[in-house]
Amino acid sequence: MGIVTPFPAGAGRQPSQVGFDRAELARILDLYGRMVAAGHWRDYAIDLGRDAAVFACFRRTAERPEFRIEKRPALRQRQGMWALVGEAGQVVKRGHELGPVLAPVERRLMKLVEE
Repeated sequence: MGIVTPFPAGAGRQPSQVGFDRAELARILDLYGRMVAAGHWRDYAIDLGRDAAVFACFRRTAERPEFRIEKRPALRQRQGMWALVGEAGQVVKRGHELGPVLAPVERRLMKLVEE
């Protein structure tokens, strides 16, 4: 008869790369679009690695990213899988949910209008 070969990405195996799901990417790209419209950012890069997915936002293409939004599922049970990393590599905010982690960047968009 035939030989049954198991599917390589079976249950219990770690995925070969980490990625953003549709809702997460929509939230990040919405923030990116608003920052572009405000004139803060001009370029972005996405890195999908084995242990992390990174969305990097640049003021200009040829410099270091101003912010990196990192998703590390291995840290889900510890301090949270989401991290906002600044230009110098310092962790600005870390958490379990994406919304509060993006809050420091969203605050830059708020402008005081005359009272």
